Amino acid sequence: MEFSSKLLEKAVHEMAQLPGIGKRTALRLVLHLLRQPAQQTSFLAEALVGMRENIRFCKSCHNISDTEVCEICANGSRDQGVVCVVEDVRDVMAIENTRQFRGIYHVLGGKISPIDGIGPSQLTIAPLVDKVKSGSVRELIFALSSTMEGDTTNFFIYKQIKESGITVSTIARGIAVGDELEYADEVTLGRSILQRIPFENALKNN
Repeated sequence: MEFSSKLLEKAVHEMAQLPGIGKRTALRLVLHLLRQPAQQTSFLAEALVGMRENIRFCKSCHNISDTEVCEICANGSRDQGVVCVVEDVRDVMAIENTRQFRGIYHVLGGKISPIDGIGPSQLTIAPLVDKVKSGSVRELIFALSSTMEGDTTNFFIYKQIKESGITVSTIARGIAVGDELEYADEVTLGRSILQRIPFENALKNN
């Protein structure tokens, strides 16, 4: 792809680094920005820089937040004793959109995947186990995707906390095996939360 401007070429190159954005799509987006008022581009740039420099992670659940403790954890009407374990922030958003869950979350930051070099120490599993052992958790709900990596992560955590005596459940398999939570429709995802089953039952079915 030939460019008449080095500035244009650099902007397209950086835009194309985003997932799912090829060079042609990047060029179309950059040219669109050039056609807009300069102020609009400034607003976009300021929003991205502000997000990158100031965004935080909740010290309790590791969700993305603007403050030390996220709005969900700080909400007194949420059931602090019911913790839903998810892979990343997109899953929190997906479950929140169902309006069926009134507990809090714990964001692992990924799944155990030896082939990708991701072990338990790269995830926020230790803080979750500490939270359970502190006695503040009544029920733990596994809401990871039903993949081999998700099941491996569930089982690893379960082994760490099974002696705690708390209820451990998993979302019902209304979500197809291999599917990611963020792509499930809200009705199916909401029902899978409400109809969750004991984790021991899920182990027997595998």
